Amino acid sequence: MSPAEGPGAETGESDWERRRRLAEVFGDALPETTSDERSDDERERRDGDAWLRAQVPPHHGG
Repeated sequence: MSPAEGPGAETGESDWERRRRLAEVFGDALPETTSDERSDDERERRDGDAWLRAQVPPHHGG
């Protein structure tokens, strides 16, 4: 493939058509914000003991 040819050149579709088709197939794989941009993390609001108790499997009497 030469540099003048894009990834959609062999199918004859434009770049925006290719992106639209890929979005239809794969959906929006990336979230709007990253985890470091969000502050509403449930784990941050719990103390260490509550987190530890939540990790006990049911068969251990949790």
